[in-house]
Amino acid sequence: MNRIPFKDEYRNILNMYGLEDIAADDCYCIRYKAGEKITEEGTPISKLAFVISGQAKVCRTAVNGRNLTLCYYISEGVIGDIELLLEKGTATSTVVAISDFECITIDYKKGREELKRNIILSNKIGVILAKKISVSSDNFLSSALYSGEQRLCIYILKNSCKNYFSDILTDVSSSVGMSYRHLFRLLDQLCRDNVLEKTQSGYKIINKSELIKRTLDRSSKLIHN
Repeated sequence: MNRIPFKDEYRNILNMYGLEDIAADDCYCIRYKAGEKITEEGTPISKLAFVISGQAKVCRTAVNGRNLTLCYYISEGVIGDIELLLEKGTATSTVVAISDFECITIDYKKGREELKRNIILSNKIGVILAKKISVSSDNFLSSALYSGEQRLCIYILKNSCKNYFSDILTDVSSSVGMSYRHLFRLLDQLCRDNVLEKTQSGYKIINKSELIKRTLDRSSKLIHN
């Protein structure tokens, strides 16, 4: 995690949320590397973050320690919105960078009143939360009605970065609802079918069109949410 200079073009992102009056001293930019945690479930959270670029996954942890991936931010959105509205002092989920990830952060203490009375921001957050509910509904539909291979292919397509898939496989098996052994069998089959290629750092997608085809057309909308 590194703090980076606030650039003039970042002000346009704040303007989209009606925050043009936020002082530059009340916000700063942070860059995370792939694999770094942006927030951690159950730990203190004190900032609202606006995504500049990058991709991150959002996870919850069960009492047995297994992780479930809930959704993704792809180059847009807000982190910490639920905690702001519920006035929670701890993060409700863990957000982990999948690729290099940059965001603008505003300290709750410095900007809470402005953040909560800003109608444009409130409307934006309302739309974002509605989209999150829609994605959660799609994910539930996928888990309930699609085959293991379909769920895995959808997961790989949503979680890949520059045609590489390198997530923690124990987390993947929990998120797609299958055993670790069955997950390996499906990945091995995708490699034998020349859809994926195993590398030292994970898996490379070598036939994206076939990977999409295996999700079936009716589930293609899940890939782009």
